[in-house]
Amino acid sequence: MRRVCLLILITGILIAFAAPVKAQISVRLGFGISSQPVWGPVGYDEAQYYYLPDIDTYYYVPQHRFYFQERGRWISSTRLPSRYRDYDLYGGYKVVINEDRPYMHDQEYREKYSSFKNHHDQQPIRDSHDSKYFVNKNHPEHNNWVNQQRHDNGQGNRHEQDNKRDQGNKHEQNNRHDQVNKQTQSRQDHGNRPEQNKNQNQDNKQHNNDKHDKK
Repeated sequence: MRRVCLLILITGILIAFAAPVKAQISVRLGFGISSQPVWGPVGYDEAQYYYLPDIDTYYYVPQHRFYFQERGRWISSTRLPSRYRDYDLYGGYKVVINEDRPYMHDQEYREKYSSFKNHHDQQPIRDSHDSKYFVNKNHPEHNNWVNQQRHDNGQGNRHEQDNKRDQGNKHEQNNRHDQVNKQTQSRQDHGNRPEQNKNQNQDNKQHNNDKHDKK
């Protein structure tokens, strides 16, 4: 009974530790370049939140939602409110923040990044020519990148097939060569048998003559 209880306890501990790790991995997958909007800044392989100091708004990358204040409350939406309809997401400055719910510390971030207001010197992912950003499906070069990947993979497969075919041909040639050698050797052995039989007969005849002389 104690062993069963101990086993249950150990299993529970392992599950408790494994669940947060699995959750963390799944969340991290949503922070990568492929999940970031093309108006996001270059230079970040992972981004959890963007802070937009021009309009005091946060953007949650994995869920593609904006967080902004409405009548003293934080509201989330897939779109900016109408009062920000003229805001340029590509030109406005974005601060990458990798922590949970940074808008709960809005006063801190507002003061810390107020100097970035009206800055327009960030390059958005859309305008980058670095191929690592082409994985983003909304990047202008994404389709060309996908076609190139397929082409490269196709060439790799053909090269592997050619190697296998060459190896098969070499193996077949070696087998044929061995067969020819065996046939040649067999013919040589067959051709030597009459001479061997003749010599054997002569030896037998000489042996019989020796016996007769002794008698």
